[in-house]
Amino acid sequence: MELLNDITVLLLPQLPTLREVIEWGGYAVLFLIIFSETGLLIGFFLPGDSLLVTAGLFAAQGSLDIWLLNILLCIAAVSGDATGYWIGLKAGHRLYAREQSRWFRKDHLIKTKEFYEKYGGITIVLARFMPFARTFAPVVAGVAEMKYRRFAMFNIFGGVGWITSMTLTGYFLGRMIPGIESKIEYVIAVVIFLSILPLIIKYVQHKLSRKNAKS
Repeated sequence: MELLNDITVLLLPQLPTLREVIEWGGYAVLFLIIFSETGLLIGFFLPGDSLLVTAGLFAAQGSLDIWLLNILLCIAAVSGDATGYWIGLKAGHRLYAREQSRWFRKDHLIKTKEFYEKYGGITIVLARFMPFARTFAPVVAGVAEMKYRRFAMFNIFGGVGWITSMTLTGYFLGRMIPGIESKIEYVIAVVIFLSILPLIIKYVQHKLSRKNAKS
């Protein structure tokens, strides 16, 4: 892990760690990151899950207040998805004609649309726990012109569930395991793996179904 950290520092010296982001920006930067990841199309690359768990660890140390943290970030997550919904409602159809770029991943938008068409409104909740999908799910709901009252129900339930589950995971780990903050890289690695596990499972299922179809 130390070797991996050294390589990361050499290759990406300009990028701060999650610990540095939280120490530097506190609640304001956490709010902005969560809002951007859920409400702005350019936020798909932001480290939502790992950042929330790390913030929970900070709260366990007393650096952040766990109640204030959850209240602020639940507001950020819910208002972010609401923003994404209105973007999709007003301009969503034009997004499908837009070319993919570094800051706009059309492929993620299309995959989220397919997921939405399969699972319906519950996608708004499930996507909270899936990197990339959480950015595009509210946009797709807006494009599909889901009734806002129905969307708001899924939005609030999913947003509060996502924020509290992630921050409280970090908080209780910090409370139950003394010194875990010194192993934060391992915690983040596990969180990242668990967050992309549904995507891995989906990919394997897709490959197997294609293989079976050919045989």
